[in-house]
Amino acid sequence: MRIRPALVTASALSVSSVAAVALLGAAPAYATEYSSTLKIRGVQYDAPGRDDNRCSGGNTSKEFLTIKNFSRSTTVNLKGYVVKDAAGNRFTFTKNHTLQPGDYVQLRGGKGTDSDAKNVAYRNNCNFMWNNDKDTIYLYKPSGAHADTHAYTKARNDADRNGWITFHG
Repeated sequence: MRIRPALVTASALSVSSVAAVALLGAAPAYATEYSSTLKIRGVQYDAPGRDDNRCSGGNTSKEFLTIKNFSRSTTVNLKGYVVKDAAGNRFTFTKNHTLQPGDYVQLRGGKGTDSDAKNVAYRNNCNFMWNNDKDTIYLYKPSGAHADTHAYTKARNDADRNGWITFHG
């Protein structure tokens, strides 16, 4: 479900309301909102340091996507959820990994041991998934329905150039 701003006639609005509506319309369209308790909280798309995708000694584990359960009452099992990028690289959660309400998981590159207690899951792939200049991140439910989607560019979305972008706080 995409959220769309309501159309209102200008005669019914005050000057400040018209300005607010104009600003809303000018906001960059880089997110598509779907009805889902799970959302992409943010992405460390550019791992700190020089990119090195060696499985031993590389820094792919420092590139990660944070997925958060924004529900106040529903626990979600990530098994079957899929994360993709614009090029079609994909990761499927194949194991049970539960997120309590308000909980999150960091999906990291590299190899490691998944842990509910440490809120981490590994792709067990030493290649980087997210592009350092721009990319699109897709999160799909086990049914195949969209859960969340965000596109980013380094120039537009990462003002402090630290490689981290927040989508849902």
